[in-house]
Amino acid sequence: MTIKNKLSIATLIGAVCMSFSAWAISLDDAKNQGLVGEDSSGYLGLVVQNSEAKAVVEEINAKRKAQYLKLAKKNDLSLAQVEALAAAKTIEKTKSGHYIEVNGNWVKK
Repeated sequence: MTIKNKLSIATLIGAVCMSFSAWAISLDDAKNQGLVGEDSSGYLGLVVQNSEAKAVVEEINAKRKAQYLKLAKKNDLSLAQVEALAAAKTIEKTKSGHYIEVNGNWVKK
């Protein structure tokens, strides 16, 4: 994979992450309350079992996976490669005080 491809994919992943603004209030609330966090596989995870947070996680993760599959196909990559790039990007963008998954454990960034 060339640097140009990596930059292009990183840009697309950034756009995908920002495209979830329709859920921004619910997602932000869930993150601010410590209910959800960004996991090491490029998806949201439940930090605390909560039915409302679980619904947000499931809906956003379904949308993310659909976008990741499109990116993978478009860029001749595996889903796992796109997920890994997305995980790095979402964890990097996670606000201080929100949860991220590190070595299988939830920790505040």
